[in-house]
Amino acid sequence: MKFIIEHLEPELYDWCLIEYGHISKIIGRNNLIFTNIKNKEKNRLKKYGSTFEKSVSGLSLKNICVLSQYSKNILKTDDKNKFKYLVFGGILGDSPARKRTIHLIQKLKSKKIKFKTRNLGSKQVPTDVAVYVAKKILEGRKLSGFRFVDSLEIEIDGNESISLDFRYAVDGNKVIISRKLVDYLRKRKEF
Repeated sequence: MKFIIEHLEPELYDWCLIEYGHISKIIGRNNLIFTNIKNKEKNRLKKYGSTFEKSVSGLSLKNICVLSQYSKNILKTDDKNKFKYLVFGGILGDSPARKRTIHLIQKLKSKKIKFKTRNLGSKQVPTDVAVYVAKKILEGRKLSGFRFVDSLEIEIDGNESISLDFRYAVDGNKVIISRKLVDYLRKRKEF
């Protein structure tokens, strides 16, 4: 199974690069494809996976499943036998959600590309966490077997913290988040 990240941000922000690097560690460079990447940004992503300037809607792929929190069907282990590609929107999202993955779905429909959709629950999940959860489900775990937190507070220093109001998976006692992203957030001067 190949995991496709359809980059939906206007540029390749530093936090995107950190998140995409984390995804590459989770599933391996050979299983990762980035689409909708501007030519000038391809070099920054080559070490993490394959890159395409075209959108996933322009690649003529078959057996596609788009992960969307708005899908009526939950991703299940046996989906690994139904699909060749899992497509994720490369966005952290906003609160409230701007529903950009729905625009991707509409684009696929307008090009008459056949696909199915699945969800990982009804809450917004960062892309790297979505990939982690999907990978574990395809390996045999049920969505109901995960523990999640719906907000994560990152301490910046003794007096400040930042709240990330998205769903994060917890494995054991460890929240699934890139340590590089935590460090990046702590070093940022503005929010």
